[in-house]
Amino acid sequence: MRYMVGIDLGGTNIVAGLVNEQYELVHKVKQPTEVAQGSDYVLSKMAKMVDELLEMADLTRQDLIAVGVGCPGIVDPIQGIAVFASNLKWNNIEVSRILGEKIGAPVFIDNDVRMYVFGEAMSGAGKGADVVHGVTIGTGLAAATVVHGELYYGSKFMAGELGHVVIEGEKTPCGCGLKGCLETVVSATGIVRQAREALEAGRESILREAFEAGELSAAHVSMAYDEGDALAQEILDYTGKVLGKGLAYSITLYSPDVVVIGGGSALAGDRILDSTRKTLTEMVYSGYMNNVTLKIGELIDDGGVIGSAAFAKSRVEKMEAVSAK
Repeated sequence: MRYMVGIDLGGTNIVAGLVNEQYELVHKVKQPTEVAQGSDYVLSKMAKMVDELLEMADLTRQDLIAVGVGCPGIVDPIQGIAVFASNLKWNNIEVSRILGEKIGAPVFIDNDVRMYVFGEAMSGAGKGADVVHGVTIGTGLAAATVVHGELYYGSKFMAGELGHVVIEGEKTPCGCGLKGCLETVVSATGIVRQAREALEAGRESILREAFEAGELSAAHVSMAYDEGDALAQEILDYTGKVLGKGLAYSITLYSPDVVVIGGGSALAGDRILDSTRKTLTEMVYSGYMNNVTLKIGELIDDGGVIGSAAFAKSRVEKMEAVSAK
């Protein structure tokens, strides 16, 4: 059996996993990124993590098909370059070439959200579906689409920024420069903002204690929802409704079989998705809705690792197919 290594590269931590050809995670390791040490240091650390995984499985580099890397920010997957990653402070870093030389194996890189969605399409909630549209809800919101096992990129690899679709009636400034973007509501920061603004306006809620202690989080809102708190229920219902408005556009455009919701805030589950489903039935033609299933992601924290490994395998197989012609 041959193996791949998938690496989920973040601004705080690096998670790497050894994955077999059935997309099963065999071993996993985690290390702090240490961004301040520079890109070559970080890439050397990633190479050492690959060797550590191989040693754990009593394998050598000859057993390795390829390495896939999910990187935040703007990525050129054809050239293998991290074009811009703000939380890594990287600009035009040739990740595929540099890491490939350190490891002695092919390395392929893509955006971390695309890698998560690819993992769900190949081995998670979207497995077996022809068209999978995935959304990650965390600090912000992003999306990606897999069509018959291939990622859809759009022009200049910019497809998927669903979080920056402007929602009618929303006015909150977004970091992108627009106002009322989807992710100003549907994100962990968006949920906390809604709660904070309501509490500042004098609303009563069991969230006030966490708010006044400076500890308010999206998780607090979910817990308050379960305790029957009216404000928390309003916030998550509204968040789900706004998510439904955004998904109404992408479902109509892509006509997916499955929509996968992932990311930390997706753990709110039906607290958000009940109103999402209701909104979709009001906004999307039944011909689309009758063919789509809305699911919470199954791979949780391993989606980026498995997706990166699966992506690397698919790229190698394409190269082998071209060589065989």
